[in-house]
Amino acid sequence: MKTFSLTLIFVLTTMLTFAQGKPDIPNQNISTDSNVVFRLFATDNTFNFIKLNTRNGQMWQVQWSLEDNQFETTLSDISRVTKEEEENGRFFLYPTSNSYNYILLDQIDGRTWQVQWNFDIEKRMVVRIY
Repeated sequence: MKTFSLTLIFVLTTMLTFAQGKPDIPNQNISTDSNVVFRLFATDNTFNFIKLNTRNGQMWQVQWSLEDNQFETTLSDISRVTKEEEENGRFFLYPTSNSYNYILLDQIDGRTWQVQWNFDIEKRMVVRIY
C-alpha cells in the first residue's frame, strides 16, 4: 500500500509539472500578396476580426454572427501616413499572447503601435510605442 501511495504521488506530481505551458501566440494564415488594400486579422474570439487598411493603418473591429449581432466599428480612423506616403501592404498587424492586443507595424519606417480591441469602447486603444 505504501508503494502504491508513493507511486501515485510521484505520477500526479509529474503530471502537474508538465501540465503548465506558455500561452500560445495566435497563428495567422496570411497570404504574402502585398498588393491588397484590406486584410482581416483573426482574434482569439471566434466572432471578431480586425480589418486593417494596409495603405494607411486605419482599423475596424468586425463581428460576424449567425444571428442579428453583426457589426463593424472603428478602432482607429487616423491615417498613420500622408496621402503621398500611402502604399499597399505598408502596415501589418502582429498578434501578441494577449488576445485583445496586437502590434501594428509600419513595414517601411519601422514605427509600431499597440492596438487593443474590445467590446467596451473605453477599452479600445491605439498607442504609439516609442
